[in-house]
Amino acid sequence: MFDTLSDRLSATFKNLRGKGRLSEADIDATAREIRIALLEADVALPVVRAFIKQVKERALGAEVSQALNPAQQVIKIVNEELIGILGGETRRLRFAKHPPTVIMLAGLQGAGKTTLAGKLGRWLQQQGHTPMLVAADLQRPNAVNQLSVVAERAGVAVFAPEPGNGVGDPVKVAKDSITFAREKQHDVVIVDTAGRLGIDQELMQQAADIRDAVSPDEVLFVVDAMIGQDAVTTAEAFQEGVGFDGVVLSKLDGDARGGAALSVAQVTGKQIMFASNGEKLDDFDAFHPDRMASRILGMGDMLTLIEKAEQTFSQQEAEKMAAKLAKGPKEFTLDDFLAQMEQVRKMGSLSKLLGMMPGMGQMKDQINNLDEREVDRTAAIIKSMTPAERAEPTIINGSRRARIARGSGVDVSAVKNLVERFFDARKMMSRMAQGGGMPGMPGMPGLPGGGGAGKKKGKQKKAKGKRQSGNPMKRKQEEQAAAARRAQGGQGGALGIPGPGQDAGDFELPQEFKDMLPPK
Repeated sequence: MFDTLSDRLSATFKNLRGKGRLSEADIDATAREIRIALLEADVALPVVRAFIKQVKERALGAEVSQALNPAQQVIKIVNEELIGILGGETRRLRFAKHPPTVIMLAGLQGAGKTTLAGKLGRWLQQQGHTPMLVAADLQRPNAVNQLSVVAERAGVAVFAPEPGNGVGDPVKVAKDSITFAREKQHDVVIVDTAGRLGIDQELMQQAADIRDAVSPDEVLFVVDAMIGQDAVTTAEAFQEGVGFDGVVLSKLDGDARGGAALSVAQVTGKQIMFASNGEKLDDFDAFHPDRMASRILGMGDMLTLIEKAEQTFSQQEAEKMAAKLAKGPKEFTLDDFLAQMEQVRKMGSLSKLLGMMPGMGQMKDQINNLDEREVDRTAAIIKSMTPAERAEPTIINGSRRARIARGSGVDVSAVKNLVERFFDARKMMSRMAQGGGMPGMPGMPGLPGGGGAGKKKGKQKKAKGKRQSGNPMKRKQEEQAAAARRAQGGQGGALGIPGPGQDAGDFELPQEFKDMLPPK
């Protein structure tokens, strides 16, 4: 959703890099480009004005003029101000002292409240709660049936005593659900109400009556992130008519300009609490302003990636894999390789995971066209091998490759490429195991189970047979290029992520991920 905005901001900041000092004209030009980028993203004009004013005031002050790297300081200021207009700190749900906690969902027609109710219920269940969905939308055709289906898919309970389709009293249903929840010991009640228009006074009053009947601990306004400026207008109308405590963004994975997300919190004074970024029930999470700002500026979202990894990979498996790699790369087999790929697949869409890594804006088109079925094809090839071939791929010769290809329905070249990729991955994972590691996928710093953070022992041997040019100028260029490669390869973080002091724009994706991307 924020691709266009990210591209414009990245281009603006690129012009600042390399400047040892920023003049007032530089700052004015940067502020003008940021203003245009925000307006093109459909951010509300009052929000843009306040944002640019704050950025310029800070950029023209001592904060930048006395900085060692003024360009990076300006980016830091923009990042902090973006976090501010997105709501500042992460807003958590308020739970009732005496259960059940009542959460009322309300919003416009077509905003995706019913599906979002199932996503929120599933998310709360994963947090250790016992939620129940309430079908209080009795106006829209088949709304009750839809909520029942969503609840079944999410694995949560549903309270739907009325058939809907214009039959039944939604206020009574909402009120009765609280008693039912206490009897069945559900600690959270999620009330799905009918969609309404800002000018629909009758349905606005119905929402207010439901609110008065159940006294919700949280009233969440569900807004379609794709509707741009209208999101702010309708949010203000809803705030006056019913009132709400927090905002939930739906359809954040759309291709619209995303101005709603950057406007609604600032204009209404109510923070965004959750975001839905896909069609699956798991495509839902708490909204973190700092992480969203980081994504918009092309810095990735490593914290969310780390959280997904910690939820997916078990500590026991991670320690087992780290111990294997510590013994030597040959201990890592194709069975382990397949297990790792399947674990990563459980974390979600590969394109979304890669998009969370810093500096991936430059590969955006390739990531969007990534073939998610590549993992399935890889699994089919590995499962067509014998146990001996999986344990020791070096025995796979021409006849074995032909047999494996027939068994998995691929070309012989695909089998050959997979084995080569496996050997490359084994070397990389063994090398990264020397540092911190991702659970079951060593080398991702900051996660449990990836080995220690010890330094590599011994010195690297100088490559033999590499001659230096006799031309002093050319030799100097070669030395500088070699130093740059060492800085990128030797000093970077895991999976090619830039290390301390490196620019996110220098990100280099590991070869085994590049192999899964379509050509440019």
